[in-house]
Amino acid sequence: MAQVPIYVNCIALVLSSCNILLVEANRPPAPVNVTVTHLKADSATVSWDVPEGDVIIGYAISQQRQDGQMQRFIREVNTTNRACVLWDLDEETDYIIQVQSIGLYGESQASKRIHFRTLKKSDRFPSNSSNQDDPTVQGLDKSRHLQTGELIIIAVVLIMWAAVIALFCRQYDIIKDNDFNNNKEKAKPSSEHSTPERPTGGLLRSKFQKTAPSINIIEV
Repeated sequence: MAQVPIYVNCIALVLSSCNILLVEANRPPAPVNVTVTHLKADSATVSWDVPEGDVIIGYAISQQRQDGQMQRFIREVNTTNRACVLWDLDEETDYIIQVQSIGLYGESQASKRIHFRTLKKSDRFPSNSSNQDDPTVQGLDKSRHLQTGELIIIAVVLIMWAAVIALFCRQYDIIKDNDFNNNKEKAKPSSEHSTPERPTGGLLRSKFQKTAPSINIIEV
């Protein structure tokens, strides 16, 4: 009877080992080609690649100062981005970062430790080295294009509304003038439209009176 707990513990250990192996097999591989570009005094851009054939739904970045005074953990899911901008960095400070891929069944192992150092605030990039490959800059360009398109649409809509209002005002003026002319014609006196009355029977009466014989009565 004492051997039963031993068998139970062995079975539990085997099952847990199998679960661990299954989880490890389903975890995505670690990111590769992790690089830090566009260094500034307070920001930097981290980019990486993911091996093909695995479904990646996000990433996780571990950011730490080399002196160990501050550590930050960035995690984002439901994204296909392969780059991230680190903000609020201290100037002339050494940092260490590691990137992990997030899959459907867990996170990958951390990538190699990448070391970088921020610049001074007085340091400036040349004008020809604008961050064209920076995904954040590309996002800003897309947002600017979207804003320009929205402004064009708004301007077209306003022009159409102005044209409709102008047409309505013109039609209203025409209708108003027609109503005014009709009211003016109705207001004229009826004597202007009536024909002069012709005397009836007057001429006949005068002729009759002139031609009628006169009778004189003489008394004897």
